[in-house]
Amino acid sequence: MSNIIVFLQHDQTGKLAKASLSALSAATNLKKSWNKDAIIAVTLGEGAKTAAESAASYDIKSVYYSEAKELEKFRAVPYSQAVVAAAKESGADTVVIAATSSGKDMAPRIAVALEAGQASDITAVKEDGSLERPMYAGDVFATVKLKTDARVVTVRATAFDPLESSGASGEVKELNCQFDLSSAGEVLGYELSGGERPELTDAEVVVSGGRALGSEENFEKYIFPLADALGAAVGASRAAVDAGYAPNDWQVGQTGKIVAPNLYIAVGISGAIQHLAGMKDSKVIVAINRDPDAPIFEIADYGLVADLFDVLPELTEEIKKVKSA
Repeated sequence: MSNIIVFLQHDQTGKLAKASLSALSAATNLKKSWNKDAIIAVTLGEGAKTAAESAASYDIKSVYYSEAKELEKFRAVPYSQAVVAAAKESGADTVVIAATSSGKDMAPRIAVALEAGQASDITAVKEDGSLERPMYAGDVFATVKLKTDARVVTVRATAFDPLESSGASGEVKELNCQFDLSSAGEVLGYELSGGERPELTDAEVVVSGGRALGSEENFEKYIFPLADALGAAVGASRAAVDAGYAPNDWQVGQTGKIVAPNLYIAVGISGAIQHLAGMKDSKVIVAINRDPDAPIFEIADYGLVADLFDVLPELTEEIKKVKSA
């Protein structure tokens, strides 16, 4: 038996993350290309049972879940140990994880525990079993072929469409595993960085601000109202984050989060290569910048050469009028 197991992230209510459904899509391709027997899944932490019951409808043979107290809050050490336990119990020799911040933290730990080869941030699965991954901010694509029997693959979620439910009914099983927390850090608390706004990587609309905003106060004054009018998540360029205008968790780009919403609005962002690598797969890109030669306009579907401090309040008010009509 040679199976693939997919770690599925979800929120506290058990709603599956969009990135994890994309990882399932990639796993479906890997199953065909690598001639695997079945796809297994595992959900962990608060809401895991509900998430597992939901995941069972996605043409998955079985879904393991655990709501053990050690998994109440995300920590890479116990989460990785639980995935390894599920992989061994299910006969899976391949682990697939979305390349989110937590996924990137877990994957190397899982690879070491399983003595597996790892391919990171893949964007395509080829018929010959090789994998494709971007390098140099997406200017070059490398072809990778894993030669080990055990394998760990992290998936760039924006490169794969989320898998649709098939209406199937896979088996849901509770996972029992032992934890060694001697090397695990202590979680003192969590703070939801986006507040009531959508999570950045799951949002349908993202409004991102750049260094041109000039201050944290201007970020709140100009970006927040537009984002809230659109029901959007808030993002930021690396320059804005480095300047202290926005928290690191909002950074979009090669060294931040990779997003591909239906609508991406870049405000005061020039378009450095590393930023473009994190949002260029967005369905529609709107750029607002007073520099007509800004690189962001080269990939934008719509561009407005204007001073953001003049146009953003007007744009926000017009959107509010349309939505209230």
